[in-house]
Amino acid sequence: QVQLVESGGGLVQPGGSLRLSCAASGSILGIYVMGWYRQAPGKQRELVAEIDSGGGTNYADSVKGRFTISRDFAKNTVYLQMNSLKPEDTAVYYCNADMRILLSTRSTRGNYWGQGTQVTVSS
Repeated sequence: QVQLVESGGGLVQPGGSLRLSCAASGSILGIYVMGWYRQAPGKQRELVAEIDSGGGTNYADSVKGRFTISRDFAKNTVYLQMNSLKPEDTAVYYCNADMRILLSTRSTRGNYWGQGTQVTVSS
């Protein structure tokens, strides 16, 4: 059993900042990539940012220069610092992890999702 628990969403004015956190817990043997996705009403879920086990990062063009993803490897936690927020950043933000877990007596690699946290940017 594994869990991804997100926190840090909320309502913020345009130009403001928020910091999202996501902690993975359970029978985790290793995490390859952790990332953040978002889904706005009526739109498909899209990648916001991701960070691999070597610290390499990848960002959506729409957030480059405004968002920063970071990771605490010891705590299996990923963060998303969001600055200069715009109304178009409004969405449900989901944490994602590509990881290997212990399932009964064997290991398996899979893709896991958090429950989502709402970010609303509005004046």
